[in-house]
Amino acid sequence: MSRPSIKDSTISVVMPLLNEVAVIREVVQQVTETLELKGVQWRVVLVNDGSTDGSDVVLDEMAAADNRVTVLHLSRNFGHQAAVHAGLSHCTGDAVILMDSDAQDDPTALSDMVDRWQEGYDVVYAVRFGRKENILKRFAFSSFHRLMEAMASVDVPRDAGNFGLMDARVVKQVVALGETDRYFPGLRSWVGFRQCALPVERLKRHDDTPRVSFKGLVSLAKTAMFSFSRVPLLAFYGLAALSAAIGCICIGWALWHKLVTGEAIPGWASITSVSAFFGAINALGIAILGEYVARIYDQVRNRPAYVVNETRNLSRGELVSTEAQEGQLLAELEALRREVGQLRTTKKNQLSEVK
Repeated sequence: MSRPSIKDSTISVVMPLLNEVAVIREVVQQVTETLELKGVQWRVVLVNDGSTDGSDVVLDEMAAADNRVTVLHLSRNFGHQAAVHAGLSHCTGDAVILMDSDAQDDPTALSDMVDRWQEGYDVVYAVRFGRKENILKRFAFSSFHRLMEAMASVDVPRDAGNFGLMDARVVKQVVALGETDRYFPGLRSWVGFRQCALPVERLKRHDDTPRVSFKGLVSLAKTAMFSFSRVPLLAFYGLAALSAAIGCICIGWALWHKLVTGEAIPGWASITSVSAFFGAINALGIAILGEYVARIYDQVRNRPAYVVNETRNLSRGELVSTEAQEGQLLAELEALRREVGQLRTTKKNQLSEVK
């Protein structure tokens, strides 16, 4: 598919952030310098996911200094994947680059991504190498990606996270998906299009405090597995067959002793052990089934993934998502309602003074 020329292309960079006041200015500066050297027009969409360290003030200052910087202030912390969805729903341009704001995604890789996009690729995803985390965390990430590779119903690339470029038409398809629990790398793979990998070194964090907790990582891993694999449910066919085989062996063993040797197997230990084994399997099956039911329940409730409190430099007519356009219009109507209310109050006060 033909692309607009470099100088006629507009690239939007979406960055969700939580308490990154120490580095956000530097990261945005590195990103914009890279894109300007490339010769493309750019916009930056910064999604404030409930920061409490003063990031909101810095973001407003950046938006006031440059109208190419769009800021979304969410009403609270909705989580990283929800912030990603918010950013993608409110972005513009011919292509969108999604990256983290903690200085771990290398801004210099943006130039290579744009080159691959110009070559005709619709999706250019970064494959991370050289992680700087401790050995236990690296092992956990590696194990998760290999497990997803084995279990997922779609081909989710190993060691690929959110960092990457997507053509605008890919973004529209991803945003249009009605998933409540979102695992973005999986959704990006599911929509298809022409994709390629780009090896990118994972840089070291600017501090030692990860913004996503261990509980959050576990929740994201569960979302990935239950959203893109039926293996946990299908595995119980195998467990049922195994349980039946163990049960038949135990019964056969007991009958053989009774009929051949004339001796009954004494004691309750064996019976208790077998009962506990089958009870554990049943409990595990109910827990896995409960996970799927809980996700269906969340989907049926149809609550929005995020709520935007305030925006800066947002043009409603250019938004990718009609949902975002409606949300922006409602926000503008609410602001107008508050302004009218203030005018009425002022007018009443003036009339009271005249009387």
